[in-house]
Amino acid sequence: MTETMIVPGTHPQGVTPVLEVENLSVTFPQSGADVRAVRGISYHVNPGEFLGIVGESGSGKSVSSMAVMGLLPSSAKITGSIRFQGQSLLERSDGELSRIRGKGLSMIFQDPLSALTPVYTVGHQIAEGLLLHDKKLSTRAAALRAVELLKIVGIPSPERRAEAFPHEFSGGMRQRAMIAIAIANDPKLIIADEPTTALDVTIQAQILEVMQQAKEMTGAAVVLITHDLGVVAGNADRIAVMYAGKLVETGGVDQVFHEPAMPYTIGLLRSMPSMASTEARLVPLEGRPPSLAALPPGCPFAPRCPIAIDDCRKAEPALVAQPGDPFHSAACIRSAEISDGTLERADVFPRPQPVAAGIPVENAGAEVLSVNELVRHFPLMKGSVFKRQIGVVRAVDGVSFDLGAGQTLGLVGESGCGKSTTIMEVLELTKPQHGGIRVNGIDVAQLSKRDRLKMRKDIQVVFQDPMASIDPRLPIHDVIAEPLTVHGVSRKEQQRKVSQMMELVGLDPEMASRYPHEFSGGQRQRIGIARALVTAPKILVLDEPVSALDVSIQAGVINLLADLQQQLGLSYLFVAHDLAVVHHIADHVAVMYLGRIVELGASDDVFNRPRHPYTQALISAVPIPDPTLERSRRRVLLEGDLPSPTDEIPGCNFRSRCPLYTLLPENLQQRCKDEDPSLRALEGISVACHHAEHDVLISTGTEGQCR
Repeated sequence: MTETMIVPGTHPQGVTPVLEVENLSVTFPQSGADVRAVRGISYHVNPGEFLGIVGESGSGKSVSSMAVMGLLPSSAKITGSIRFQGQSLLERSDGELSRIRGKGLSMIFQDPLSALTPVYTVGHQIAEGLLLHDKKLSTRAAALRAVELLKIVGIPSPERRAEAFPHEFSGGMRQRAMIAIAIANDPKLIIADEPTTALDVTIQAQILEVMQQAKEMTGAAVVLITHDLGVVAGNADRIAVMYAGKLVETGGVDQVFHEPAMPYTIGLLRSMPSMASTEARLVPLEGRPPSLAALPPGCPFAPRCPIAIDDCRKAEPALVAQPGDPFHSAACIRSAEISDGTLERADVFPRPQPVAAGIPVENAGAEVLSVNELVRHFPLMKGSVFKRQIGVVRAVDGVSFDLGAGQTLGLVGESGCGKSTTIMEVLELTKPQHGGIRVNGIDVAQLSKRDRLKMRKDIQVVFQDPMASIDPRLPIHDVIAEPLTVHGVSRKEQQRKVSQMMELVGLDPEMASRYPHEFSGGQRQRIGIARALVTAPKILVLDEPVSALDVSIQAGVINLLADLQQQLGLSYLFVAHDLAVVHHIADHVAVMYLGRIVELGASDDVFNRPRHPYTQALISAVPIPDPTLERSRRRVLLEGDLPSPTDEIPGCNFRSRCPLYTLLPENLQQRCKDEDPSLRALEGISVACHHAEHDVLISTGTEGQCR
């Protein structure tokens, strides 16, 4: 039998799409105005095809997938058509859908901890789906199959892990368990809703690899819903871009990435920091998506579109094929001008210019923060009455770095590596457990309580979640003025400074009387930055300041931080797990693993020629929003998850996951087992690896891939 070649986007003769969605609309009735979450979208997925659906939060991606799975609440009003393997799904009862879900259709949810049942073992939950759809299968056979599936998705010690509960798994392992459940019955379609959003970049790379393997093993089609265009670039065959509940651009992944015809898609692509880009500025998408209960007239994107004309506000454009490419469609009345080059894509969303330099930084590059051999160990106790210490958590284990005036130091690594504990020790401004911290040349261990309060003016923090770090009961004026109140600043001076800070971060001072819930996520983060700046600090500690934001909003905040540093001469200690953001903003980078720094140096040196295998794996795992580059890269995948910081590991604590270790001859492996590597100078950087200079490192394929 000859296999039918399916061209992405086509309906080949004799081949029935796995999924056909026609004119699907989902409305949630509310008092006042209904929320039109999905508005007449149509798409199909062929057997074995990988479709990526992308867009900002609130664009309708997840709601449309829940409609396909039949998981929306009964209050939702659904119209249109959803056909799975030619059979309609909308008219089926919940019982009928239950027989299809898990066998024909399966789903990988965004948060595996809430999707898994906490009172049953992981093995039991995998076996449950097998037994539900195969009445002839014995309990014993289902349990064995569950272990086999855990092995397939890369769970170490699957026999033992099958007996564990979800809370005993790491985030990456829980997501792997969800994939095992999804592929257990060889489904025809897998819907993955933001499956890598909350994961470290190394775990994300592993999960995407497992999904590709699962797709090849089962022959299933995959619909991947994500806000990260880099994730779909290297995995999807086709891409669908959603905005305000509608599809605004669809086509092959190469066409949409290289020749986008919708201004919204152009804006998304230009707003993303990339390991392959050396541009100094990102392109923010100003404004925010419209309310789905009160859409503007005409094109919903017109209020944010820099090339909108009067006709754009008269009628909403339909999704139409582009000239010369019937499989590439866009919903924009000016898309033909973009496609034929009349409107240059770079001119649609021009790159903003940096602000003029402010006051020159005194002693630029001189030390403003110095951390020397910092240690923070937490005792591990057992017993409720007679407690005894049974171990130690080595959260920070001998960390040293310097931050220069007007410079940015990026602190990167996987979750659990000690980044947040390090900055909390710095912000505490008290004598550390071991080692030393100097701020502006002053040893914080020698400070009195009064002097510590004064020094807090010089070092401020911007938190990861702007909503959680802002008191929802206070108007924004009081939120920003709070540090001034602590330091005894007069009310009149507070009002002046709050207005000044709001203008500085791009907020209208007239909004000072509003409350946090009245602002968007990006605006709330700007409020957090204004609060941090109000005491005129010299150092800002930025703890994942953009990780909770859509990429379009993230670009504006990153540009703002760069502008503020240029204007005010600030020094940043920037903590992040997104290496593309760090590459864009940092002058120097410190890579942490299990409480220690394993590589330290200038940003360009570390990112362009990483010497430690862990750094190479981190950089290798970062997705690049370019299909051509993504498909040509060779990844360095780490096996397993981060070991526990309570484990006593002789020698190099990275060797259990090290891709280089297995390639070394036995005599060199022995050194890794026996000796704990310390930081040493190598080609202008510091690296903690015995074999960092060996050519075998470069043969892993990471050299130059981020250029």
